Amino acid sequence: MKLASLKGGRDGRLVVVSKDLKTMASAEAIAPTMQQALDNWDMVSPKLMELASDLESGSLDTCVPFEAERAASPLPRAYQWADGSAYVNHVELVRKARGAEMPESFWTDPLMYQGGSDSFIGPCDDILVESEQWGIDFEAEVALITDDVPMGIKAEAALEYIRLIMIVNDVSLRNLIPGELGKGFGFFQSKPSSAFSPTAVTPDELGDAWREGKLHLPLRANLNGEQIGAPDAGIDMTFHFGELIAHAAKSRPLGAGTIIGSGTISNVDRSAGSCCLAEVRMLEIIKDGKASTPFMSYGDSIRIEMFDADGASIFGAIDQVVKKYTPPI
Repeated sequence: MKLASLKGGRDGRLVVVSKDLKTMASAEAIAPTMQQALDNWDMVSPKLMELASDLESGSLDTCVPFEAERAASPLPRAYQWADGSAYVNHVELVRKARGAEMPESFWTDPLMYQGGSDSFIGPCDDILVESEQWGIDFEAEVALITDDVPMGIKAEAALEYIRLIMIVNDVSLRNLIPGELGKGFGFFQSKPSSAFSPTAVTPDELGDAWREGKLHLPLRANLNGEQIGAPDAGIDMTFHFGELIAHAAKSRPLGAGTIIGSGTISNVDRSAGSCCLAEVRMLEIIKDGKASTPFMSYGDSIRIEMFDADGASIFGAIDQVVKKYTPPI
């Protein structure tokens, strides 16, 4: 089953989307918003599944074309957005480029930060940034949405609380990060609004590609029409999603609608490319002693998408353009 939120109101309007991403049907009579569906998942999901089946069979006379440009992020705002860094080889690379040793604990205890979740933007919305000097970068990741998760859940049991899966562009302002991390209190200004895929899908929609808490498919990132990378999200993921959920829920429960991110997809084998410009630049520093690839500029476009084994888009594309933001006077 594929679900989306059309723009309209703070929390959007819930729709069911066909497998081929071409048509949709309103689900507002079942649950007006994605959050309300998640709040009552056990009761609501069978009805949504039935609606999705009717849409797929062609028996609905109320279906209309699905257009990603009309979609908000599946959760236009969320109670919680916690982003991990499950591809530890990526962290190791970044630290190596600046001559820093990586603590051994990074391989056994996940890194995670709590991001802003009150202002997600749509998958086709512009990335608005006040200054190019802030070091604008994309980060292509996989993310999931949970049901209510009890505190202290174990990693394998945590997998049972995954309700929906999607992809995300977790935009970073790289030149603001050192100053923030230097204060010892984590990201804030360096992490503007994230954008998620047009649809969020149930795990069964992914077939054999979803196993052991990982999504075993490449995630493609194209900058200005040129592929920067397509690393496999299932390879070199040090911590699977069950472990990330368990880490987040160690000392507190998680509410339905919590979003957990994987961190930037990264493979040890660099032949598949990278899912962020920071990694591209770090590889250049290691090889040549300096970075030659610039961060994003106004007018640059980024497209992030995942395809199944038959070449069909699973979630739809995150397709954005960087534009200058002028703050109010």
